[in-house]
Parts: sequence; C-alpha cells; structure tokens
Amino acid sequence: MQAQSGSLLPPASALNLGGPRAVRGALALAAAVAVYYFAAGNEVRMGTFWVLGLAFGFALQRSRFCFASAFRDIFLLRHGRTLKGVLVGLAVAAVGFSTLMARQVPNTALGVLPPDANVLPMGLHTIVGGVLFGFGMVIAGGCVSGSIYRMGEGYVASWVSFFGIILGVLGAAYTWNWWWEFQIEDGLRLWLPNLLGHGGALALTLAALAGLFVLTLWWESRAGVVVPDAPFQAEEEANFAARLRNLFKRIFVHGWTPLLGGAVLGGLNVVSFITERPWGFTGELSRWSIGISNSLGFGPGILKGVDALPGCTLELGDNGVLHFMLFLVLGMIYGSFLAAYFSGEFKIRIPKQRIRFVQAGGGGLIMGYGAGIAMGCTIGAFFSAIASLAVNGWVFAIFLAIGAWLGTQAIQRIP
Repeated sequence: MQAQSGSLLPPASALNLGGPRAVRGALALAAAVAVYYFAAGNEVRMGTFWVLGLAFGFALQRSRFCFASAFRDIFLLRHGRTLKGVLVGLAVAAVGFSTLMARQVPNTALGVLPPDANVLPMGLHTIVGGVLFGFGMVIAGGCVSGSIYRMGEGYVASWVSFFGIILGVLGAAYTWNWWWEFQIEDGLRLWLPNLLGHGGALALTLAALAGLFVLTLWWESRAGVVVPDAPFQAEEEANFAARLRNLFKRIFVHGWTPLLGGAVLGGLNVVSFITERPWGFTGELSRWSIGISNSLGFGPGILKGVDALPGCTLELGDNGVLHFMLFLVLGMIYGSFLAAYFSGEFKIRIPKQRIRFVQAGGGGLIMGYGAGIAMGCTIGAFFSAIASLAVNGWVFAIFLAIGAWLGTQAIQRIP
C-alpha cells in the first residue's frame, strides 16, 4: 500500500517570481525587516525573537510539520512519516539542551533544577491536560504548530482554531487556582540528570527516542504503508544562474521532508533556549487573553504559584502589549506566510462545510484548556519538555497519544 507524500510538487506559480509577484514578495520581505528594526529598537530580545519566530514559521510550513498529524496518522493512516521527524527533532534538541544545562547545573547531586528548562510539576493535571490536548488537536485538524503554518497558508479554519485556543487558555486560568491547590502545588518535578547524571540522562533519552523510531518503522511495515518523498525536479546545472535557481527551489519551493523539518526545529529550539528560554507558545496566548479580560473587568484574578514555574505557565498579562514572546508568536505566523507565498502555496481557503468551523473552534477550545492546566502544548509541554530531560514531557506525551487516539475515533464518526 502506497500513500501520497505531503511534499507535493511545486505549483507552477511558485517557479515564476517575476512581475507583480516579485514586487509583492519584496514588499513582504521589507515588512519583515521593518518589524525587526521596530522590535529591536524597543528591546534587543524582541528583535531576536522576531527573527526566531520567522525561522520557526518558515520551517513549519516548508516541512508541513504538525504534531497532530504525527500522532493522528499513526492511528488513522498507520504511517509515522511526521512522527519520525518529531523524534529526530527531539534528539537534536535534547543534545543541545543537555549541553547547556550541564553548564547551568554542573553538580546534579545537589538536586537543583536548571533555570527556564521545562521541568514541570506532574499530576492529574498533566494527564487530563494531555488527553484533552490530544483529543482537541485531532478534532480541530491541527495542533498549535499545524494551526500556525496553516494560518500562514490562508486557512480560515485554522484562524478559528487559534482563537478557540485563546479562549480555552482563558478558561484554564479561571480554574487554575483549584488545580494549583488540588495537585500542581505539590506535584513532583523529576529531572533525569538528578537521578542519572547528565550523561546517563541524555543516553537514556536518546535510547528511548531511537527505540520509538524503530518501533515506528515496525508499525509502518506491519501496515504495509509507504509514503514516498516527492522527487526534486532540478534543471540542468549548466551555469551559475541555474545552480542558484535549483538552490532557491530546494529551500523555498520544494517541500522539505519531516526529518529535515524536525532537525531544523530541534536546532532552532536549542538557539531559543540559549537566547532566553525553550520554544513555547501557550504562555504568550494566556498573556493576551488574561490581559484583555482583566482590562474589561472580568479577569480570573491572581493566579497562585505561576511566577515560580518555568515553561508555558499562565501569565497575568499585566506587563504591557510589547513583549519578546509576542514577536515570537507573530513571527511564526508571518514566517509561515512568507514560506507559503514564495512556494506558491498561499491561498485564502474557506471551509465549504460549516461543521469544519465547529470542529476548528471546539477543538481549539479543548486544546487551549488542556494546554493551560498542563502548562504547555505539544511545543512547550512535549517538544521542549522532553528535550529538557524532564519526566513530565514523557507523561504528557503518553496521554497526548491516548487523547489523539480518542480523537481519531471521534472524527471518523463526523460526516
């Protein structure tokens, strides 16, 4: 059985960047540069995270990297093309994170945790948050990463999902203090280097990732599914100009494989951690939703313990509009748009069936609530947490997978 690859051949329009398309493309790039100078003029970190956001968004769109599809396709289509990319990205990030954390906490016997690493309290909130997020992302048709790059491609349903996530995060803020007192305050924070040392923790994590990679290959072979990568259509490199055109098409037009996308995203996550903190998303959305609700007089009030927790913990939204994480999130969306535009894949797409709006908004709402109580989504509570060598990342991943399986059962019953 052979499945069609997600790396489609480039549209003809992508190969012709002359005339009005070239002008529009130049204006889009000029806007990105202008935002950089505005952001960096306010604070160096803002400019840095704008560039990082552009890079994250570009890589997400070119590789069509979506954590929802990674888990959904294993159950629904019985192939792990994207999941293998996720595992490669985790391995790259884990090596980089481990190197940095070994410098931050050279003596692990003291029981100290590395600052800003996503080592989070575990408990029932992790389980419930993981299941809800996994279920919601399949129902919505994409997780946070998938929603971001599809927003950049012009998918209206993904914008609906995005706003659903914002509302879901706000809902989590209203119940945060209950979760804090019930479980989070006394939740166990397990960092593998405290148990095994830096070398042992990294070795165990890489071994687990390698084992899952092999298990994915076995699962695919058992199902007989083959997902080939689309061949690159190169022109004859007779001169320097032809070589440049082929290079341009490889980067900006031809779809990247999930393995390449995962490796690039893992490397960018390391850069993000070195710069300030691991890649995250939910905390900034909570800053928006809580800040707006506070200004309108119906905010959730004081959130217990959030100031002492790392990762994508809920933020009160009382530190102004401009924030370096704002530029990361907006940069991811705009970077996805730039990638979609130059590859000829940007197009406003409105769902023909109204049920898609309900799915997108409802799935986003469920995702947002799950991410709020779990202190992160597939990016912060999974991709950055496992790379932080934190046990909570693996716990979240297990229940995320369970939620994704439940979601695949549900979507097969939706007309």
